[in-house]
Amino acid sequence: MKTRTVIVPVIAAIAATATCFAIPPPSPKEIPAMHASGEFEVKVTPQKADNADAEAGGFARLALNKRYHGTLDAIGQGEMLASGDGSTAGAYVAIEKVSGSLDGRKGSFVLLHSAVMVGGVPRDWSITVVPESGTGELKGLEGSARITIAGGKHSYAFEYRLPES
Repeated sequence: MKTRTVIVPVIAAIAATATCFAIPPPSPKEIPAMHASGEFEVKVTPQKADNADAEAGGFARLALNKRYHGTLDAIGQGEMLASGDGSTAGAYVAIEKVSGSLDGRKGSFVLLHSAVMVGGVPRDWSITVVPESGTGELKGLEGSARITIAGGKHSYAFEYRLPES
């Protein structure tokens, strides 16, 4: 009898453990990618360095004011730091807060921009939604954008994921 009482709890413990590991956790529901596109205007205003260290760096500091049209109906405001001549070689980083509506959902989010330019051609251009920056109906927004400049006009293509509300 003693053997039996010891074996039963051990077998039950092994069975319970095996069951726990045999059933995989539920996978999160994949949120489908959405696409937004349209044109935008941008006003770039040069700013002065606000301290001696920034002035010594010699970078261009620029305020950004944008108006997005299309699926993204919003304004964007931010700041850019740039290096180089701006036409053939250089680099920039920017941070921009976008406020308005995306496919009818209202809120705001932040974009992080970076690129280098070689021979007048942008390379490694990256525009990404800052994680957890979405507010209102845009909470949980993830995504990235591409900008095209042709004939003096700016347009965007934005691929994003947004949880259902």
